[in-house]
Amino acid sequence: MRTTPTHIITLVILTASLTGVACAPRPHTGNSVMNTTIPAIIPAPVRLDVGTGRFNLVQGATMAFHPAFAGEARLLAEQCGLRLASPLDSSARVVMLLLDGYPDEGYELAVVPDGVLIKASTPRGAWWAGQTLRQLLLDGRDLPVMTIVDEPRFPWRGMLLDCGRQMMSVAYVKRAIDRLALHRMNVLHWHLTEDQGWRLEIEAYPRLTDIGAWRTSTSGEPEGGFYTRDQVRDIVAYAAARHVTVVPEIELPGHSQAALAAYPELSCTGGPFEVQTQWGIFPDVFCAGNDSVFEFLTTVLSEVLDLFPSRFIHIGGDETPKTRWKECERCQERIVNEGLKDEHELQSWFVGRIGDWLDQRGRRLIGWDEILEGGLPDGAAVQSWRGMNGAIAAVRAGHDAVVSPTSHCYLDYPVSKTSLRQCYAFEPVPAGLTEAEASRILGGEANMWTEYAPEDVVDTKIWPRLTAIAERLWSPVDRRDFNDFRQRWLHHRHRLDALGVAYGPAADPVTTRARYEPGLDAWIIDPQSSEPGLDLVAGTSEHPPRPLDQRVLKPFLVRDQADVVIQAYLGEERWGLPALETLSRHAGLGRTPAMLAPPSPRYPGDNDNALVDGLHGSTDHHDGRWLGFEGVDMVASIDLGKPIHLASVAAGFLQDINAWIFPPNVFTVEGSLDGRSWTNLGSTTHGITDRDQNKQIWTADIDVRNSVVRHVRLTATSSGPCPDRHPGAGRESWIFCDEITVNEASVR
Repeated sequence: MRTTPTHIITLVILTASLTGVACAPRPHTGNSVMNTTIPAIIPAPVRLDVGTGRFNLVQGATMAFHPAFAGEARLLAEQCGLRLASPLDSSARVVMLLLDGYPDEGYELAVVPDGVLIKASTPRGAWWAGQTLRQLLLDGRDLPVMTIVDEPRFPWRGMLLDCGRQMMSVAYVKRAIDRLALHRMNVLHWHLTEDQGWRLEIEAYPRLTDIGAWRTSTSGEPEGGFYTRDQVRDIVAYAAARHVTVVPEIELPGHSQAALAAYPELSCTGGPFEVQTQWGIFPDVFCAGNDSVFEFLTTVLSEVLDLFPSRFIHIGGDETPKTRWKECERCQERIVNEGLKDEHELQSWFVGRIGDWLDQRGRRLIGWDEILEGGLPDGAAVQSWRGMNGAIAAVRAGHDAVVSPTSHCYLDYPVSKTSLRQCYAFEPVPAGLTEAEASRILGGEANMWTEYAPEDVVDTKIWPRLTAIAERLWSPVDRRDFNDFRQRWLHHRHRLDALGVAYGPAADPVTTRARYEPGLDAWIIDPQSSEPGLDLVAGTSEHPPRPLDQRVLKPFLVRDQADVVIQAYLGEERWGLPALETLSRHAGLGRTPAMLAPPSPRYPGDNDNALVDGLHGSTDHHDGRWLGFEGVDMVASIDLGKPIHLASVAAGFLQDINAWIFPPNVFTVEGSLDGRSWTNLGSTTHGITDRDQNKQIWTADIDVRNSVVRHVRLTATSSGPCPDRHPGAGRESWIFCDEITVNEASVR
């Protein structure tokens, strides 16, 4: 909280003695990031040779095609503003030829002075050539003469879209498919069932969508939805026309709360259950000892097979607690009757039974790497998400694998954790595999989980990071060059602009190490760049950094209250998100509070003055700014050094339900002149529901005007154990606090 707005800050370069001179502004320099000679194609093709001359493919130019490519030609003509001609029209300016000798998805694209020639042996190859042409035409109709010879490195180039937690419109799913195809990606892994919603209409079990598709929102209203069978058929056909395979995921045996809310008899306990409004792992799963469960699942899957022609059917299989199975007589009886060792083998048996059923119908099971526990049925494939070990174990056991490690492929993570550079470092083939083992790596996926990403946010998470993963799955391994890719992305983003894609930042390349130094009565800010070749520029929020602003070369001092902004630049281009430090001056600054109960040793703050250092915690409770209190009230007393006239006292509290962090029930401020006799100055409560899963900071602010005190005492009362519907029901909740702000009143 500010008492006086500050619009100008002084940056002082630190020397060894912590004194120095002002750093004069100087022009920002850097190499141009645009390469106008070689087309900026993403993913990078195997070979691209640019010749001399150009060809202008005017709007409405004619396009001839081999009859085998009729569908691809029709769609490409719609996308690129071309007019279809007869297959033998000699005046056509774009020609699709069917020729033997190209790989299944390979192609050749040649731009010559009088036209464009596409050569491929399969419709898929012709389509990917067309998508490369589409990228070029998004730059303009004037094309350089060139030859591209191309084919993918992996056959599985996918993205998971989680519609179980957040219902996405049919129109959005189709747009996602179009954008996958533009980047030559060929799998949409459609996550359709979750604890928070069942999204697929099943005729045999109408309660799955009558009940399971809806949950109670934070406002108390129902939210959710589902896809009808006709909508699914439409989406699958739309994808198939664009050579994108839709792989459905029906979660089992865990992540099944929505299904159990509709049919509680399929659980071990019989319920009742609600469709979950919170994220997490829940103990109730499908009962492995109940034969009715398998009748239900095979009936559901029969309808799934009717809707989805994909060879692979994803069954999830991750994060399945065994608590209920251990307590269930029928599950224990199943373990004995099937000669199983424990509940892990029971899950393997469960998955194997479904896998055999799919195999008998000509389909293949794929699941998350937890399905490896206890062994896998023949023909099953593994999607490795907990690093690469699952993929290694799978291929060495003779199974195919798809890789999507959290370290590189989870697009729900913030760019501060998984930047564009980190995504581009993705290598789908784990080190140490033999050639035969490596051949079982089918490819990889980017995973877009949507706990915190409704439809209007998803594109900002996916793009641009998906472009990096697309390149790592298509382009040859020896083409890895992030600097070259980064330059192509800076050009490619204008294509996404033209398509209306609301892409997010490429990186969070600037971090700051900031601390308040009481002896200097100033803040030291040490900006760090996570990427080489970037220039850092500092300014304030009232004056955002620009290329001519003050460049940051070393740590600097800030004496005045301000919002300090540090922006990274690549050449003249802003690169990624800026770093922001809000510096607040107040009467309690640097005055170490006395705590009635110490914070948890796990979350003690990064210094003794963390609660009163003028620096504010983010929504990441691991950022070092927060003090965490588990199951106890927070009581902090501050000696202000002399009596002062107060204006207000405030404190920030974090809410992160999925980390068991709740704001306090009541926030109270007391004042005293002697530190012994206390007067209640006021209290306040928050209006945040415990169903609200958004990470947020509640600023508890109490007006204490006309109070004269030397000591203030703040009490934040714990909300008690986690509520019944929470995954941690009955366990102690946490209070996280930062920053305490004591504001002095102006006295006339």
